[in-house]
Amino acid sequence: MAQLSPILKQATPITVSHAEGLVVVGEDGRRYLDFTAGIGVTSTGHCHPRVVRAIADQAGKLIHGQYVTVKHRPLLTLCDRLEQVLPAHLRSLFFVNSGSEAMEAALRLVRQATGRPNVIVFHGGFHGRTVGAASMTTSSTRFRTGYAPLMGGVHIAPFPHAYRYGWDEAEATRFALQELDFLLATVSSPDDTAALVLEPVLGEGGFVPANTAFLRGLRERADRHGFLLVADEVQTGVGRTGRFWGHQHFDARPDVLVAAKGLTSGLPLSFIAAPEALMGKALPGSQGGTYGGNAVACAAAIATLDVIEDEGLVGNAAFQGRRLADGLRRIAADNDVIGDVRGLGLMLGCEFATPEGEPDPAAALRVQQEALGRGLLLQIGGPWRNVLRMLPALVVTDQQVDEALQIISDAVKTAQSTDNRPQPPRPDR
Repeated sequence: MAQLSPILKQATPITVSHAEGLVVVGEDGRRYLDFTAGIGVTSTGHCHPRVVRAIADQAGKLIHGQYVTVKHRPLLTLCDRLEQVLPAHLRSLFFVNSGSEAMEAALRLVRQATGRPNVIVFHGGFHGRTVGAASMTTSSTRFRTGYAPLMGGVHIAPFPHAYRYGWDEAEATRFALQELDFLLATVSSPDDTAALVLEPVLGEGGFVPANTAFLRGLRERADRHGFLLVADEVQTGVGRTGRFWGHQHFDARPDVLVAAKGLTSGLPLSFIAAPEALMGKALPGSQGGTYGGNAVACAAAIATLDVIEDEGLVGNAAFQGRRLADGLRRIAADNDVIGDVRGLGLMLGCEFATPEGEPDPAAALRVQQEALGRGLLLQIGGPWRNVLRMLPALVVTDQQVDEALQIISDAVKTAQSTDNRPQPPRPDR
C-alpha cells in the first residue's frame, strides 16, 4: 500500500474527521482546540461558512482558467479587493501558489529590476524550501543540509534578536545595523546588492519581531544605496499580527511585498506586489505558471478578505493577542522554564530555557505533548526547536484564549514535575 514519505513527521497522531472554527475533531470523536491554524493558514477558522459557500459556488462555474491564457472574474475582483488593503504604492500583482514560489518570483524580480546579483537576508529568517528560497533561509540547518550547493549571491546579516544576544532592543538594533554596514563594506558591495529580504516577525526562527528603528535603518540604507526592501509577509500578513501587514507595526515602506498563507483560509494562493514601474522591469517570460491565480482559490481569497473586514478580525487579532500574551507572561512568571514570551498579535511564542539560559527543546516538547493530551494543538519552532508557537485563527474568542491558557499552564506545571517525556495519545486509527 502506498504511504506518505517517512520523512514527513507529524506533530500529532490525529487523523481529522471534520473541523469548524478553532475546533478540530479526530476520527475517534475527540475534540481539539487548534492553535496552529495549519501554520497560520486558516485565518477565518476551519470551514468558515462564507468561504465554503464561495468555494462551492465558484467550483460550479470555473475551477481552472489558466491566467496567461484567459482572465476570470474572481482574479480581477481579487485584484480590486487587494488594492483596498495593500500599501498605496504596491499596485502591480503577480499570483502563484505557495510562499516559496512567491519568494522565488520576488528574487527574480529584484535581480532583474536592479541588474545586481546579490541579496542580503537576516539571520533566523525562513523563506521556503525551493532552491532560491532555501538559500535565503537561515532559521535552521534542517532546511539546507544535504542540499548543497545552494544558490550563490545570498549574504546573511544579523537580526536584532535581543533575547538571544542578552541585550536590550536598542543595543541589539545598533549591533545589527552596524554589522549590516560592515557586510556592505566587506562582502556585498551596495553596487552588487539587489535587495534586503526580511520577515517583519521571524516565523520558523522563533517568532521574534523586528522593530521600528531597525526597519527605518534598512529603509534608509536601501534609499541611499539604490537597492530594494522586500517584506516577506507570508506568515505575518492578512491580519495575523494585529495589523493587516506585519511591517505596518514599524512604519516601514517595502518595495516588494510577498503574501500567502492566511489569504484564502486554506487553498493554495500567493502573490507578490510591487509598484507598476518596478514590476515592469521583470524580463519577458520570467513570470508565469500553470496554477497561479486559480479561480477557486481567488474566490476563497475574496471571501476571506470580506470576512476579515466584516467581522473585524484584524482588531480581534490585536485584542486577543494582547490577552494571550498577557496570560503567557503570567505563566512564565510562575515557571522559570520559560525564558521569553514574544510576538505580535496572534503570532506568539514561548521560548523554553534551562536555569543557565541554554535552549531547552526537551521542555518545549514535553509541554507541547502535555497540551496535546489535554486537547490543545500547538507547534514547536526556533533554531533549537525550543519555542512553543501559537497561531490561532483570527476568529478566536475570549473563552478559547482562556481555555488555551489554562491548558498551557497545566501542561507546563506537569512537564516540570517529571523528567519522563510523556507519550503522545494513541492514533485514532
